[in-house]
Amino acid sequence: MTFTKEMSIYEALQAHPQARDVFIRHGMGCISCMGATMESIENGAAMHGIDPNGLVDDLNKLGEAPSDTSE
Repeated sequence: MTFTKEMSIYEALQAHPQARDVFIRHGMGCISCMGATMESIENGAAMHGIDPNGLVDDLNKLGEAPSDTSE
């Protein structure tokens, strides 16, 4: 899956189990708020003064990372 600025925060959270960690790392700790179900990643980032492109880039790196890093 490719993450986009237009998708809702909820969709991103459903798409990958580690998406929550990325949002928190970027300063979006309120991802469980009601607005997350309808708000786009871009709008949520703007409300928190966060660069949406950097956030989406980090979310898209989740697909590149191995799921098990306990080697």
